[in-house]
Amino acid sequence: MANQIDMTKGKPFGLIVRFIIPVVLGNIFQQLYNMVDTIIVGRFVGLDALAAVGATGTISFLILGFALGLTSGFTVLTAQRFGAGDEKGLKLSVTNALILSFAAAVILTLISTAGMKKLLVIMHTPEDIYQMSYDYIIIICIGMVFTIFYNVMASLLRAVGNSRVPLYFLIISALLNIVLDLVLIKNFGMGVRGAALATVISQGVSGILCFFYTLNKVKLLVPDKETLRINGMCMRNQLSIGIPMALQFSITAVGTIMVQTALNKFGSVVVASYTAANKAGQLATLPYSAMGVAMSTYSAQNRGINDIGRIKKGTLVSSLMSIVYSIAIYGVAILTLPVLMRLFVDTGSDIPFDQILEYGRTYILISGLCYIPLGEIFIYRNVMQGCGFSLMAMIGGIVELISRAIVSTVASAYQSFAGVCAADPVTWLVTAIFLMIGYKFTVLKMDKDKQEFHARKKRALVKAEGPSEERQDSHEV
Repeated sequence: MANQIDMTKGKPFGLIVRFIIPVVLGNIFQQLYNMVDTIIVGRFVGLDALAAVGATGTISFLILGFALGLTSGFTVLTAQRFGAGDEKGLKLSVTNALILSFAAAVILTLISTAGMKKLLVIMHTPEDIYQMSYDYIIIICIGMVFTIFYNVMASLLRAVGNSRVPLYFLIISALLNIVLDLVLIKNFGMGVRGAALATVISQGVSGILCFFYTLNKVKLLVPDKETLRINGMCMRNQLSIGIPMALQFSITAVGTIMVQTALNKFGSVVVASYTAANKAGQLATLPYSAMGVAMSTYSAQNRGINDIGRIKKGTLVSSLMSIVYSIAIYGVAILTLPVLMRLFVDTGSDIPFDQILEYGRTYILISGLCYIPLGEIFIYRNVMQGCGFSLMAMIGGIVELISRAIVSTVASAYQSFAGVCAADPVTWLVTAIFLMIGYKFTVLKMDKDKQEFHARKKRALVKAEGPSEERQDSHEV
């Protein structure tokens, strides 16, 4: 189909750009879910409500990030089978990815809803926003099945190079989310609960749209009678990639929870300011995650045909693209911060806007210094995951956790807001260095495996041809 991209042929730069543009736009609309929540909540409910939504951001990242890691890992095999031209293996991977995703949704929903109150207490959530924080995050957790359903369907489409259709449906659901936010918050007075409910409903709609599109238009991803079954080997393969990827997301999220815990001690005004600035920063860094998605698909498809040289070339191209973007966006983020902050904060609040902006500017100035290593993290991590080396990426997550823990603990002990802001950039720098080293070892391992494969194949051919050659020599003598 026209929407599918075979990334095993053609120049890497053109393929990556063609794939990444819809993903970037999709990520922007994905970000609109939370961004619209925070804008409408901050302006129509109040600063405390904004802080309440912000205080649960790291928890959402912990739970939903784990789910995203699983579904992304489950579909790496699909991309590899697509690259190898193995239609039966591809369909079998789709069946088992859907089964595993449904099981994960049920388990994660039960665990998250049962332990949420205790987690909010552990995080020192300020008392004045505790109940609103709980009301918001519990609805997000209950609706997790819809989020996971969309993620797995979108990941399956991207695995075969289709990054446009998930974008189209995200646009529809993002617009629906805005309408529902306004209706539920402004007209029905549901507060943060309305924002959460709007998010869940909208993501459910995007998942359903992806499902029916796939069913009717992408027959390659629709299992037949022969492949509509559980396959133990396929599941083990998917779990061996998905679980380390999920743990990597969760380990990263635990680190951000540590930062949020340190931040909560400064009070709801600082939390709200940090939340608004962080949302602006997330908007600036959205292309990084899109680049990661593109490189995961690119490396997985080329790993399917064992073209290591092409994987290395694509990685270098994407790395240079990321560096150029990082330098440019840092300046843009600084210049546009006041405008973006005003979107989230009601300027009629009792708290002076200049005070809120000062906290936000501190965060952007410090974190933006390490946008370059942040971009490299997404590239090298996803390349290794796409090649099936998700354990190395998970270890990178542990490095990330340790770095954040050290910086946030020291900052909390000295009551330094600038120190809390430095937790992210320090972590990005250390993790990027580790992953780049890990990538070098991964490439060496793949090159060695490829050489051994060809050597075994050559020996097998020689062995198979040996007797006939001996008989021919004997006849000639």
